[in-house]
Amino acid sequence: MSDEVALLVADIYEAAGALRRSGEATAAAEGQTQARWQVLSVVSEQPMSVPSAARRLGVARQNVQRIANELTKDGLAVFTANPDHRTSPLLALTSDGRHVLEAISARAYASHRRIAARMPEADFAAVRTLLHSLTRAVRQLDQDDPDADRPATGRHPH
Repeated sequence: MSDEVALLVADIYEAAGALRRSGEATAAAEGQTQARWQVLSVVSEQPMSVPSAARRLGVARQNVQRIANELTKDGLAVFTANPDHRTSPLLALTSDGRHVLEAISARAYASHRRIAARMPEADFAAVRTLLHSLTRAVRQLDQDDPDADRPATGRHPH
């Protein structure tokens, strides 16, 4: 069974790479990168601090800060005062930023429709169910003992 898990993990990484390349091409068609698209998207519903956006995206705060600075320089986002934290402003989209995000999203939707046309809808539901179960299992394992699967030499002293 562990061989099947290893093969599944390899397949997931391969699929993630293909989706990442597709996302990069989608964003590039609007003069953006996938990373910029993700930051535009995460702050599109409501302004958010850089640390909050980074946590939501699961990436380093420094990367989001760099991208946020680029987006503001390009007029796609602005920093506004954060009433809850004086030193951590909120990042919000400008109307140009909303327009770019809408254009990228429309391209992504068209791409998703083309992908969906190549596979039965039931397959998507089954894969999503499996991925949710896998994610839950990995998170539970990490919560039980995050160092359990590391070799003894790689363990951090407590």
